[in-house]
Amino acid sequence: MLFPLLRPLIYSFTPEQAHRMAIGALKLLPSRAPASATGPLVTRVAGLTFPNPLGMAAGFDKDGEVPDALLGLGFGFAEVGSITPLAQAGNPKPRLFRLTEDRAVINRMGFNNGGARPAAERLAARQHRGGIVGINIGANKDAADRVADYATMTRIMAPLASYLAVNISSPNTPGLRALQDESALTGLLDAVLDARAETCGADGPPVFLKVAPDLEAADIDAIARIAMDKGLGALIVSNTTISRPPLAAPQRDETGGLSGAPLRDLAQQRLRDFRKATGGAIPLIGVGGIATAEDAWARIRAGASLVQLYSAMVYEGPGIARAIVTGLETCMRRDGFSSIADAVGTEQD
Repeated sequence: MLFPLLRPLIYSFTPEQAHRMAIGALKLLPSRAPASATGPLVTRVAGLTFPNPLGMAAGFDKDGEVPDALLGLGFGFAEVGSITPLAQAGNPKPRLFRLTEDRAVINRMGFNNGGARPAAERLAARQHRGGIVGINIGANKDAADRVADYATMTRIMAPLASYLAVNISSPNTPGLRALQDESALTGLLDAVLDARAETCGADGPPVFLKVAPDLEAADIDAIARIAMDKGLGALIVSNTTISRPPLAAPQRDETGGLSGAPLRDLAQQRLRDFRKATGGAIPLIGVGGIATAEDAWARIRAGASLVQLYSAMVYEGPGIARAIVTGLETCMRRDGFSSIADAVGTEQD
């Protein structure tokens, strides 16, 4: 692999500079067709057929610049965003930190993105290419009515999305996580679902909800109940954490959301919690600390129908997608399953 040789050079740049370089490099890759939806790893969730259960999480391709390149790397789906109605610069730099000793990342990006209009133009131009591309939507930091922002984003992006992911769990937009409260969440989802119906009628994309790992038991039960009542397509469990397990890197005290290896156990437990709260009635997407096929397989056995990663690619490079996909098939056959669906939630069986 070339990435281990390049890693010292890449790490000589700031994390945000390296990220922009990665996006630029992906733009230069020759076009590849997305993986075909055949074979033992095909997974069906919310009416969509995923060629394999591994996706790129939101945050990497914030502006929808390289979803097709990500699919070409072997991901079964790519989630772009978070995208807000208006462009915004995000929080002051520095705001992205590698915790190399911990194989972790801390970010306080603050929904930096170029806004809905240019992203929609890019995503409209690639629709003929196929593949599953989810669009993660957010609200502007200074919006007078954040619910209205989510409704606006739904109207713009629903015709372009394989699925919409409603992100109310970023810790880097003040007050955003308050939308996870029961009454606020009900109003938000009603607005999103109404906007989808107005725009797409009965043919709109499924709506997924991305939640934080820093939730109390009562919050988990309430969110699960609302998600089922509203007929959401899936819950994405989970975003970054504001908690701090013991960390070795000198950047450990930076504020922001922690992701990567130290998030793995917390995210795994939250997935179990949501599996129990939903009784398997709604699909779950496991994200947080997934770096190997065994990590992904453990999340599937704990109840995830799909999994996502992002931070692990900082340390393993772009070959991680194909390595995990190949390893997942090995895990599935080793443990006697003929499909991913058969393995979902079998951790205690």
